[in-house]
Parts: sequence; C-alpha cells; structure tokens
Amino acid sequence: MIQIFRIIFIFPLTLILNLLFYTIQQSTWFRIMTKSEVLRIAQQERVQFLRMQFTDILGQIKNVEIPSPQFSIALDSQVLFDGSSIEGFSRTKELDMILVPDYNSFRVFPWSEDKGENKIASIICDIHYPDGREFEGCPRLALKRIVNACRKLELDYQAGSEVEFFLFRRKSDGSATLSTHDSAGYFDLTPDDVGEATRRNIVKALETMNFKVESSHHEVAQGQHEIDFIRVDAVTAADYISSCKFVVRKIAGEFGLHATFMPKPQFNQYGSGLHLHQVLTKDGKNMFYDPGNKFKLSDTALHFIGGQLEHAMGYCAITNPLINSYKRLVPGSEAPIFVSWAEQNVSPLLRVPDQREENTRVELRLPDPTCNPYLALAAVLQAGLDGIKHHINPGLPVNKDVFLMSQRGRSRLKVSRLPKDLNEALIQLKKDKIIHAAIGDYIYNHFITAKQAEWNSYISQIHPWEIEHYFTYY
Repeated sequence: MIQIFRIIFIFPLTLILNLLFYTIQQSTWFRIMTKSEVLRIAQQERVQFLRMQFTDILGQIKNVEIPSPQFSIALDSQVLFDGSSIEGFSRTKELDMILVPDYNSFRVFPWSEDKGENKIASIICDIHYPDGREFEGCPRLALKRIVNACRKLELDYQAGSEVEFFLFRRKSDGSATLSTHDSAGYFDLTPDDVGEATRRNIVKALETMNFKVESSHHEVAQGQHEIDFIRVDAVTAADYISSCKFVVRKIAGEFGLHATFMPKPQFNQYGSGLHLHQVLTKDGKNMFYDPGNKFKLSDTALHFIGGQLEHAMGYCAITNPLINSYKRLVPGSEAPIFVSWAEQNVSPLLRVPDQREENTRVELRLPDPTCNPYLALAAVLQAGLDGIKHHINPGLPVNKDVFLMSQRGRSRLKVSRLPKDLNEALIQLKKDKIIHAAIGDYIYNHFITAKQAEWNSYISQIHPWEIEHYFTYY
C-alpha cells in the first residue's frame, strides 16, 4: 500500500518539483545573477559591447560602452567616468565616479547595430564615489533607500506600470512629424498597420530581454499606444520603465516612426500617462486586503492612500516634471486634476479597482512617462509610508465625477486642485519636507534648480499662440 502511494503521489510530485527547480535554475528571471554568469551569457551570445547604463537626475538614460576585452574589469566596478559631464551630477569641478553594475539587470539586446552576429548588451548601474561611498545624486540609490525603509516595517512594495506613448510618422529625411499612422481609438482592433506591427515587435523585443509584459493595446488618441508590465519590486519596476522607453524608440525608428513620451504632443487629444498599480505585501500576503474592513481595504491600505493624497501636491513636480505635463492635467482628459480617490471613477488621483483579495491594489493615475521613474517611485512610496506612520485618513471615496461638482461640493469633500503648471508644482514641492527627504538634499537642490530654469526660459519666450491672437489685433 505504501509502495502504491509512493508511485501514485510521491513520485509525480517529486518529478514536478525537480522540473520546476530546473526551470527556475535555467531562467535568468528567477536566478540571482553573478559576474561569472553574466560573462558566460555574454560569451555565449557573442556580445561585443556592454553598455553600462545609468540615469541622471532628470531621468535621461546615460551609458558608457565597454568592449568585450574589458567586460570583467567593468563588472568588478572599475569603470570610472567624469561626473561633471552629466547634467545634475556635478558641474562645478571634475569629479570621478564609478559604475556599480546590478548583475540581475543584465540584458542582451535582440538586435545588432551592424546587422551582423555581434550583439550589444546592457547592465544597469548605481553610481558610487571611487572610495565606495554611495553617490547622493544617484536616483536609483535614492529609491533603494526608501525601499529599505519600507522593509524595516516588514513590508515589501510592488508596482506594475502602464506606459503610454505616441507613434508619429517621419519624413523622408528622418525628421519627425505630427502625423499619426492610424485613426483608431481605445482598444480598437484595427487592420494590421505600421503602428500595430511596431507595438507587436516592441513587446517581442521586451519579452526576449526578459521583461515581463502583461498586455499591450491601442490607447484613446490616434497614434497612441500602451504597454503594461506586471507588478514587480520598486527598483525593477523603475528599471522596466526606463529601459522600455529606449526599446520603444529603437523599434519605432526601425519602422520609420518617431516614438514620443511627451505627455501632450497634440492639442485637443488625450495625453500619455504612466499609471502605477501599487501593492504592499508581507511574507507574500497582500496587506491592502481586509474582508472585514470598510471597502474591504485594510487600515494599511487606507492610510497608504491617505499619505499619497496628503503629499500629492508635493510630489506632483517629480511625477509630472515638464511644462507640457500640465497640459495633460486638464478637465475632460481622463487625467486627474483634483486630489481625490475613488473605486469606480476614472478621473481621481488614486483609484482602487474592484478586484480584491490578492489582486487588491491602489492605482496612481497622476504620473506621466517623462518622469524619472526612480525618483517618482521613491516619492510616492515615501508619501504612502508617511500615511501609514501617521494614520492619515483618506476620507470617503469620491465616486462621482469630480469635474462636474461645484466648488462648494468639492470643498465640502475637502477635494483640492492639483498644481495648474510646473511653477505651482515647484512651489508645492518646496513646502513638502517629506518628499524633500525622500529624494535627498543633493537631488532636490539640482532638480529644483533645473526645473526653475526651465520655467523661467518658457515664460520669457514668445509663443505662436501669442502672435496668432495679438500681433495684428493690437
């Protein structure tokens, strides 16, 4: 009888577990990568150049390219670069810094620049001083500090992202136009065209590089598309967003299209957002779900929502960092302009989708894809943690259309308006000590300086709208 039990139950179970273990061991997604493993894959894939990738304060991807004979040295964090050459890092004097690679971020591009067999790979790095100290101007390290603070509370933060972008045609000389490739709308199943083919190839490239894509579809505006990533830890989520933008532009260019993440490239069209689906877990359990509590949301979830509402004015400049960002945040665009939360409304800052239990999550609809994802996630996570720490009450969900409510009605519900432009957002950021602390003094000061200069330049210019409306009339 025991032998029969072993044959029927134990042997198949052991076989399944062994197969699962083997699959995990063969997958770069699950495996903790090491230097030797990176070198092995690079040699196996005939990688000739390694891009040591990092992100500056304003969210731009930078890289130092290393030839194959130097891979081992580079992976030992022995690559020096001049920090004064990077905007926001150091502009007053030459300052050497080193690139510290994250082996788990190693990716081989599914294309080769010379159309031959030689390939290029990338690896995402943190920035350190030559003596090993962490550089306080590294956005990725700023996010890691907040993630560690979260873990001290025995909580793990995960975020899934919806990355929206536009695809426009190019002229014969390669310059971009504002002409789109289609006339489709939200979730439309259009005939196969260059836009659909481009998005499909973007997803294929991302999956080949082991990025976990959940879905993709056409968005509301003509020429607008969306790629959704599964929930992962905060640093990986930011890596996904940053790398996705590079891949999108690369593949779009191959199809003769210009990809832009500019929030509002066209008047009277919907803009592009970067929605974040957020969860806090503990030992793998979703800490936002509580079947016995109000809205089936735990106190942790409600306080987290409360914190993100409380600090929304403060982190708005970080999640929406361009002058153009605020032309997306207008009435009737399905983008939030008021600080509120809801369960079923598409206009609030924060939305809690209907799904519960392990799928309970809080969707932040404010950010746009031009933000530095490391700083944005650091700021909004810190805001949520502050809400948990101080038991901030989010109030009742506002499931009505906030846009249609009177000012008195919004005041009664304590619904305030988000900043109307970048200057207002910077003023609010300067008032918020919690968000300031989240990104640190160095990043804060350089960010404020750069964005204030951007605003000052903008308001001093004469724009076509002014010429059209004033030049001949007055």
